[in-house]
Amino acid sequence: MQFSSAALLRAASVGSTVFFARAFAGRTTPRAVPSLSAAVPSLSGARAAIGRRVFVAPSSSSSILAMAASGSSASAVEEKSRSAAATTPGEGKDDANPLLSDWSSEPYHLPPFRLIEPSHFRPAFDVAMERHMSDLKSIVESNDDDEDSPPTFESVIAAHDRAGSLLSKISSVFGNYCSSLNTDEMKAVQSEMSPILSRHGSAAVTLPGLFERIDAVYRNRNDSGLDDEQIRLVERVHLDFTRQGADFTDERKEEYAEIEAELAALQTSFMQNVMTDEETWCMTLGEEDLVGCPDSLIEASKSAAEDRRKKKKTTTTGGEGEEDAAYVITLSRSLVEPFLTFSSRRDLRETAWEAWTKRGELHPERDNLAIAAKILKLRKRQANLHGCDTFSEYQCRDTMAGTPENVMELLEDVWVRAKEAADREREALEKFVEESGEELEGGIRPWDWRYYAERVRVARYSFDESALKPYLSLDAVSNAVMSVSNKLFGLTYVKRDDVEGYHPDVNVYEVTEKSEDGGSDKLRAVFLTDNYARPYKSSGAWMSEFRSQTRNLPDGADGMESIPVVVNNNNFAKAADSTLLSFDDAKTLFHECGHGHHGMLSDATYSRLSSTSVLRDFVELPSQLLERWFDADAPEVLKEHARHYETNEPVPDELLAKLKNARSFNQGFDTIEYTACALLDMAIHSLDAYGDDGDDFDISAFEERELERLGMPQGIVMRHRPAHFAHLFASQYYASCYYVYLWAEVLDADAFGAFEEAPGGIFDPEVASMARKYIYGAGNTEAPDELFRKFRGRDPDVRFMLEKKGLA
Repeated sequence: MQFSSAALLRAASVGSTVFFARAFAGRTTPRAVPSLSAAVPSLSGARAAIGRRVFVAPSSSSSILAMAASGSSASAVEEKSRSAAATTPGEGKDDANPLLSDWSSEPYHLPPFRLIEPSHFRPAFDVAMERHMSDLKSIVESNDDDEDSPPTFESVIAAHDRAGSLLSKISSVFGNYCSSLNTDEMKAVQSEMSPILSRHGSAAVTLPGLFERIDAVYRNRNDSGLDDEQIRLVERVHLDFTRQGADFTDERKEEYAEIEAELAALQTSFMQNVMTDEETWCMTLGEEDLVGCPDSLIEASKSAAEDRRKKKKTTTTGGEGEEDAAYVITLSRSLVEPFLTFSSRRDLRETAWEAWTKRGELHPERDNLAIAAKILKLRKRQANLHGCDTFSEYQCRDTMAGTPENVMELLEDVWVRAKEAADREREALEKFVEESGEELEGGIRPWDWRYYAERVRVARYSFDESALKPYLSLDAVSNAVMSVSNKLFGLTYVKRDDVEGYHPDVNVYEVTEKSEDGGSDKLRAVFLTDNYARPYKSSGAWMSEFRSQTRNLPDGADGMESIPVVVNNNNFAKAADSTLLSFDDAKTLFHECGHGHHGMLSDATYSRLSSTSVLRDFVELPSQLLERWFDADAPEVLKEHARHYETNEPVPDELLAKLKNARSFNQGFDTIEYTACALLDMAIHSLDAYGDDGDDFDISAFEERELERLGMPQGIVMRHRPAHFAHLFASQYYASCYYVYLWAEVLDADAFGAFEEAPGGIFDPEVASMARKYIYGAGNTEAPDELFRKFRGRDPDVRFMLEKKGLA
């Protein structure tokens, strides 16, 4: 998932949809989306960041850093927050507030993380929003030294791309904190700021005179001597504004702003409810309850229990005795899915599964279904204001797919094939149960599927997932992805232990590459990794940016401000010794690094077109493509880097062969889990009515009817049920666009085919250079379908994806 940044408000014109585009890039089987888009909901144009890190300093010097690291509450800062918020914006606060201070003395101009407290954000935003509006008013008032001359690209569009730099910096830190350090105090600030930032975004779009000047440049774009990238920027900015209602009547603009503000608050509440359920629920276990679980899961469960004791929170579901429990299973995917896969206790698997699939509705005070119903009704009204019958029609207009009908054609084709595969898989599970003499009341249920699928995999292919984990330590997989990065793109990573991130778990790397003139290496990016699950951190995996690449800097700006600062977040279960990953976790790390390369290799002139600020159904191509280098079908990376964490012995060829043979097994299950979500997403956003009141729409009943209509295979449920479907209801970016992961699979499977066909194999330098230029570096400087044609020489072929999934 991607979550990026650079000019979150560079345009303050696009709203939550574009922001979220820069905001979360995730896995093919996407994890829960973090709360960042809700944190900075309706701001503009691109991503959301411009932050940095800091020299090593005791973590206790930063209250938010210290309390997040320890798991303790930070109620002590509430009084500071109130007094800081009461201060007149900008009045002597630049020096006192680290968010408003000069960051140039920090390494790479990173934010002074050690000094930042939740109380700093509101007053800093007040100053930044004021300055942003001043930037935009300057654009409106500029006349290019000649009142009779029409507005120009430089005075309007380029200036707009630079506008709001302070707001972008602060928003990037805020968004990342809301995802990775979302303490109770940060949640309070997030809830307060979401509607405020949304209204600011609306005000920026509707500032009198601004759109008129943008529209004038747009109408003359082909007769002004602009190059292709500049024309692309003009067209994208103009579209950003019109999709936010800049050409509406005053009455409709006011209504649209009210809708945006209400959506911002609802989406924030939705995500915070999911996070609260994940933070508070756990299942306490004794050693006897872990029968069948591998040592790595037992150790992770023990570490989770220790974290819970430190945090001293009780569970919503009656977790009495939690403080004394030796082991716990939380709602972290890195614990739940392995438990469902390996635990021999069917009753405990059911308990874990029930809680996992009911996040967002575990407590009556956190009713996400009611929130989602309100969101759907507001989105429908938004679409109607834009002349669309449904929200899916509105969303698909600015995608490669173009229409909901084109999306459904792909989804339904894959659905039919996947159902056939899933039915065969269920028959294999049932046969195994019968032959083993076991009796399952009710047959294969959803909490059984992973467990018996793993046993069938072992029996049929002699492949035991737990036998592979010792060769996939976090260190080994991290080294592997950096080696691939070096071989493909010439990037070198140097760990900077002297530079502090925003949490003790964060590692900081300086990323360099060879200079074109053969001189000393040049700085390409700064890369942060935040790999472990912990309290106050959203579940899932995502990429974000504290600063995005751009060459459109103000006169006199330090060149460091053009260097991207990228962060990858995962949620691996931290071990006391060596953290071992499942194969899926290892692919997730590669996936997020693929998004990271989209940011680090960006080569655009303008912030609005750089990095991950691309169309939604292109954004997952760079991430999913990089996964292919850690695959049994291309085993040379695995052979080199998958080494036993204790002996350093390479992974046996026999084990890799078993992995390859078992690869297509359970693909029907995986594809159904995902595709059902995408189909329901399109269906629920294609309705033309949700009752007179959003509360009247019964989402659970709709889910049941839709899955029955689709013929959902027995024993499988959607990977994300509506009450915790953050991709849909914590932001608008993936709403009616959850299909993009499958769309990108078509692109990535075909793109990797170019490497497989090349004379130099999967590290062929010519193909790698083309991939860097057209997939990782181009951003939104050209239309994505044209970029793919330039890379592949033709349109994408779905055959590669179907063969990869074993569905051909």
